[in-house]
Amino acid sequence: MSKALAVSHGEFGRAALYDLDRPITTHAHREGHLIFRVAGDCPNVRIRDHSVTCSDTIAAAVSPWEPHSFEIPSGSCFALVLYIKPMWFLENTGSSEFALDFGTSLLHLTPDIQKLIHSLTSLMIRDDAEFGVEQLLIELTSSCYALSWRNGRRKSAYGSALRFSDFRIRRSQKLMTSYLSDHEGLDHLASEVGLSRPHFFKLFKKQTGVTPNIYFNTLRSERAIEDLSTTDKSVTEIAHDLGFASQASFTRFFTYNVGIAPTEYKRVAHQ
Repeated sequence: MSKALAVSHGEFGRAALYDLDRPITTHAHREGHLIFRVAGDCPNVRIRDHSVTCSDTIAAAVSPWEPHSFEIPSGSCFALVLYIKPMWFLENTGSSEFALDFGTSLLHLTPDIQKLIHSLTSLMIRDDAEFGVEQLLIELTSSCYALSWRNGRRKSAYGSALRFSDFRIRRSQKLMTSYLSDHEGLDHLASEVGLSRPHFFKLFKKQTGVTPNIYFNTLRSERAIEDLSTTDKSVTEIAHDLGFASQASFTRFFTYNVGIAPTEYKRVAHQ
């Protein structure tokens, strides 16, 4: 069973050490996402139409709102995963107008980056994450970002797409946020913004780079993670607040989208 070994939350976003033995369905994050294999089997990260197999020398970089999935051929994988807020990265590095839009998904890790991964992993395992973790994250994320642009390639512009979306899509995004606990489905949402279902789905993906389902699931995952890590709500209460029919259905959703059960995440986040 997949386990959370350590989780650190802060202004930067979050960093987590997971022991994963199950796939994670296609999903997205508003943060820049870095996936490092620390030990165990080598996972495959599917990012849009290509795959990155993480290893000791290869990591995966996922731009904000870029759809991706995760699978492990067999056994389990001990992974360090980072979810870095673009504005925090921009404020601390000044690296890009559209912060954390990585130049390529496949990163060939340098010895210096490998040392940073080892140092951050060691801090989190020892439960010393509050001592120096932010500086390590700045160095590690900025090094990976620069590495992704070494060949000058531009892979996507998800961050910019979200800035200039159609007013009907912007309204649908606001409605999704307000409907987290009481939503009537995406068909109803399409009619509320004056679009047919096919037109709404097509326009939403064109404007944002993700489907309405993935966007809405991202919002629910984020709210669940926030509640699990910052409140004393039970998993059942959180499931009810997010509109799930039962704790079991919420647990399935969270596990498919995050990789571990919500009870497991809550246990580590509250340590």
